[in-house]
Amino acid sequence: MGTALDIAPIHDTTFGAWVRNLDVRHIDDATFGELHDAWIQFGLLIFPEQFLSKEEQDTFARRFGELEFTAAAISNITRDGTVHSAADDDLVKSLKGNQDWHFDSTYMPVQAKGAVFTAEIVPPGGGDTAWTDARAAFDALDHDTKTLLEGKQAYHSLYYSMGRSNLLPTLKDDGTYGMYGYHDMDVSLRPLTKVHPVTGRTNLLLGRHAHNIVGMTEAESTELIDRINEQAAQPPRTYQHQWTAGEAVIWDNRCIMHRGVPWKMDEPRRMWHTRIAGDPATESALNHASAELSPQAEAMKAQLFD
Repeated sequence: MGTALDIAPIHDTTFGAWVRNLDVRHIDDATFGELHDAWIQFGLLIFPEQFLSKEEQDTFARRFGELEFTAAAISNITRDGTVHSAADDDLVKSLKGNQDWHFDSTYMPVQAKGAVFTAEIVPPGGGDTAWTDARAAFDALDHDTKTLLEGKQAYHSLYYSMGRSNLLPTLKDDGTYGMYGYHDMDVSLRPLTKVHPVTGRTNLLLGRHAHNIVGMTEAESTELIDRINEQAAQPPRTYQHQWTAGEAVIWDNRCIMHRGVPWKMDEPRRMWHTRIAGDPATESALNHASAELSPQAEAMKAQLFD
């Protein structure tokens, strides 16, 4: 028999909830069913005082689906203990790129389903994470804008988003960037709005990786995407979380955008990110409709932030 969950919605937002008094290492099937329903409803769940190992984090994430990649450090601390803060450092560039609103892996053939994120080292000067509810953002659009978006498609590329921000990493001798997401497959094409495969609710699907809306000039496309992204991330559709070491969160990447919040990069910060793979039947790009999960994903994961 399942344990009744202690779920408290986040105040003054359209989404998100705290789940207290639960050890995510030990959840029976009935309790997990209730937890999964809450994840679908709220989009973002926060679990205090978990202190998960990487293996425990991955095990928890696998209850929600197969993994795109296992726990990877999102950190300015490399394995030798060096704290990276220089603006021209490739690691710092990657972290700064994450500070614009985005969905994970829309630039891949298959968009991620979700992510489990945990805090190990929290800097005193910030290092928050923010999320925005792309469902409520779509609902808040006026009729004319909804009509304008209907049926339109945009390309999604990490090359584009990082290049636009002047944050592309250093080219390697072989002419590649050698980091996850910089693939040589077709640039993913996705609709500007998405119907959630479980709830049937429509949400926006834009973020920093989106560009070049089909049928628009580049200038028209950029203006529209920037405007909609800005409108989406307004109260009460946003929540910014101040981390405490040991906390874990899981969000539904199919309908919730996120970004890292800037902090003083000379202060060490280490988070762990496990990415839950999307279902190719519902999360494939329009031009990758028969895509399997990328075979390079796990091999390249180790290069993320070494």
